[in-house]
Amino acid sequence: MISICAKTCVFGGGLIIVGSLIPTRQLIAQLPKGYTRNCWYAMLVLEVLFLAGYLGYARVFWNDHSGLHDLIVPGVFFLGACFVWLAAALSLQTVDAIARLNSLEQENIADALTGVFNRRYLDRCLNEEVMRARRFNLPLSILLLDIDHFKQINDSYGHRAGDQVLISFAAKLQLELREFDILARYGGDEFMIIAPQTPPQGAANLASRLRNRIEAEKLRLSDVQGRAVEIPLTCSLGVASLAGEVDSAEKLINAADEALYRVKRKENDRGKNPSEGQNLLLGNRGEA
Repeated sequence: MISICAKTCVFGGGLIIVGSLIPTRQLIAQLPKGYTRNCWYAMLVLEVLFLAGYLGYARVFWNDHSGLHDLIVPGVFFLGACFVWLAAALSLQTVDAIARLNSLEQENIADALTGVFNRRYLDRCLNEEVMRARRFNLPLSILLLDIDHFKQINDSYGHRAGDQVLISFAAKLQLELREFDILARYGGDEFMIIAPQTPPQGAANLASRLRNRIEAEKLRLSDVQGRAVEIPLTCSLGVASLAGEVDSAEKLINAADEALYRVKRKENDRGKNPSEGQNLLLGNRGEA
């Protein structure tokens, strides 16, 4: 009876160790290259060594269990195997849960089409940046961008082409932004950029670079019939900075929106001066 119990512990523990290799491998496959992944590779090696110890013990002592004391080592082996499998399985479940949470969070803050941040996340970040700028007396600017003649693009080439325009537009904007700048889809064909630690002139310079980037080359896309077409892409920009009576997120957005409206009204001057909207806005408000 003792011999049967000992053999069962050894055999069952060996199977459990083999089984623990599966979640460990799955876990390693989900981890990015780096320190944590290397640690789990080390864990995999230890599991293999543990299994080798099982095999060595079984080979030497398989038929040598006669007293209760002979159950100690097989019992310890078995419990150790259970612990290893449980640790690997729970770790894999934890990584899966974190990945799902990250995915849900990303879906909650990202625009489904363009991949940039959505309006909900934009509003939250803008309030935080305004509070930080006011508390530490830091400059803060925002840029409101509108794709010119976007409705005509949809009407002429179809909504699929319009989606391609939005995706390409967002991607081009990202190329000119710093790591801590925040780009979000404000609504429809409008995008907003939060530029922390950026004074008015810096925001005007950024607006110029963005406009040049957008207009640098024609956009290649497919129309409703699948034909490849090239269209020029331009945008209007409204720039506003946190200063004077513009001292809240709501007023900052209103100022940028007013600037954009004035720029679109003066379409002929927009191509000559990307900071047109801001200059008009500041001139009327008497701010410097």
